Amino acid sequence: MIQIILLSAFAGIFATGLGSLISAILLKRPSENMACWMLSFAAGVMTSVVCFGLVMESIELASVAITIYGLILGVIIIMTLNRIVDKITGDDPKIHHTHAERYHEKQVIQNPSKMLRAGVLILIALALHNIPEGIAIGAGGIHDFELGALLTIVIAMHNIPEGMAIAAPLLAGGITRWKVILLTTMSGATTILGGLFGILIGNISDFAVAISLSAAGGAMLYVVFGEIIPQSIVMTKNRTATIVTLFGIIVGLIVTQI
Repeated sequence: MIQIILLSAFAGIFATGLGSLISAILLKRPSENMACWMLSFAAGVMTSVVCFGLVMESIELASVAITIYGLILGVIIIMTLNRIVDKITGDDPKIHHTHAERYHEKQVIQNPSKMLRAGVLILIALALHNIPEGIAIGAGGIHDFELGALLTIVIAMHNIPEGMAIAAPLLAGGITRWKVILLTTMSGATTILGGLFGILIGNISDFAVAISLSAAGGAMLYVVFGEIIPQSIVMTKNRTATIVTLFGIIVGLIVTQI
């Protein structure tokens, strides 16, 4: 159990904090293309892990019908969280054309007096998204530690560029580097909460594990196909993001079969 909690902490706290630290060291906005490529690659690996890892494990533990139910449940959960995020940030659900739009940078830069409050709201939005990821690590790890470790690596790959992109506008807005790093790192703590919940579910029965794995998979697929890939394509304005995603899928397939 302690090992799984540590995995959750690594994926959430360490990876997100590392992303903010990279931005703090660079003291400038991360490259749009580089950030998108990193997210696209992570999206591809996540897709493989869900399809060839979480879904297959769920089917083995329960059935195809239960797995489909869990996938739908996961999509509904993440859509609900997205609606909450939109209300918190005052954002409209749309395709954003830049990182400034996606991470609500205008709220920070154009209102210096409310800069810290806006930054905290952005971090709350990120924290909500980390909960399903923690559930995947907890439920997956309690069933198969190697699966939990694999999920940890994949989710960490996703959280590093997100930490970079979120920290950059806060730094540009004048918040001190150490405060940005601290706040961004703290936002990853909800992954541990999700991990604990996943462990709790995983200890109930194989059926509960199957539901939690497939639900986490549904949430991750929604993030991949509903957010990461569309945003990456729009921001890079070419097919590079698609190619990088496909490469990530191949890498993820290889890793899941090792």
